[in-house]
Amino acid sequence: MSQSSKKLDRLLTKPKDFSWDDLISVLKHFDFHQERTGKSGGSRRKFSNSSGITVSFHEPHPQPTLKRYQVDQLIEFLTKEGYLS
Repeated sequence: MSQSSKKLDRLLTKPKDFSWDDLISVLKHFDFHQERTGKSGGSRRKFSNSSGITVSFHEPHPQPTLKRYQVDQLIEFLTKEGYLS
């Protein structure tokens, strides 16, 4: 089982310590990459893939741990787009 598959399985358990790096790893597993924004991009990060599907998340700070609603949003997005069943 690959590292990203393990993180995906872990995501589905809705852990309290799912990190920003874990989110990026899961999205990369589905061929998403982070879009580059200008200087005033703030903490909002946009991800897209070659199919034109786009999603954005607020990068948490100062701690890199995602809030519960962000974990729920990630699961909902992946399910809605057909990446999870």
